[in-house]
Amino acid sequence: MRLNTDGLIIKEQAVGESDKLVTVLTADLGVIRAFVKRGRSIKSRMGASTGLLCYSHLTVFNNKGTYYIDEATAAEVFFGLRSDIARTALAQYFCDVCMHIGVEESSTPEVLRLMLNCLYFLADGKRTPEQIKPVLELRLMAYSGFSPDLTACCECGATDGDMLFDVRGGVLICGGCCGGNTVGRMRISAGVAAAMRHIAYCDFSKLFSFTLSDEGLKRLGEVTEQYLAVQTDRRFKTLDFYKSLL
Repeated sequence: MRLNTDGLIIKEQAVGESDKLVTVLTADLGVIRAFVKRGRSIKSRMGASTGLLCYSHLTVFNNKGTYYIDEATAAEVFFGLRSDIARTALAQYFCDVCMHIGVEESSTPEVLRLMLNCLYFLADGKRTPEQIKPVLELRLMAYSGFSPDLTACCECGATDGDMLFDVRGGVLICGGCCGGNTVGRMRISAGVAAAMRHIAYCDFSKLFSFTLSDEGLKRLGEVTEQYLAVQTDRRFKTLDFYKSLL
C-alpha cells in the first residue's frame, strides 16, 4: 500500500553499502522508520530530500509493516541552520526529543507543526534559541500527555507571586504551602510561571508571543529542560553536546 504524506527527517542511519534507514516525523503517520534504497548513493534522486532536518513530500510504501520511501521531494531544508554549529546541535536535540516522545504510527499534526515552527525560527534568527528551546520542550510535553497543571498552587489555589514547580508531580506550589520542602521543586518567579502557562495552554498562533528578561528565559529553560528529563527518565547526549558549544 502506497501513502502520500509530508514528513521531517529526524534521524538517518547507514544500511548496507548504499541504503539508509530514516526516522520520519509525519503529520498523519506519527513517527515512522523507513528504508531508502540507494539513499546514500551520490546518484540517488532522493538522497538530499531524505537527509537529516529535511522536510519533504513523501510517497511511502508499507510492505508487511516495513516502510520504504519510493519518492521524496524536498519542501524545506533549513539552510539557515547548517551554517551555525550551535543551532544545528540544538535542532538535533529537538529531533532526539521528538523521536523518543513522539507517538509512533498515529496522527500527530500538531507535533510536526511545532517542530517545523521551531526550526524555522531557529534557522532565520527571528527568535533566540533561549526562547525557542523551552517552547519546544514544554509544548511537546503537553502534546504527548505530560502536560503539567500550571493553573494555580495545587494546595491552596493561589495564582500570584513566586512559586515552586514540582518537576516530578508537574504542579505548582506556593511558598506558603511548600512547608519548606524544596526537594525536586524549582523556585520560579511569577513571570516564569506566567510564561509556562502561556506555552502550555495558549492558541498555537500565539505560542511565541511572550516576553521575559534574559534571566527569566534562562530560568524558564532550566525548568522545562529538567521537567522533560524527569518525566521521560532520559538524558539526551545531543543536549549535552549543544551545551558544550555555548
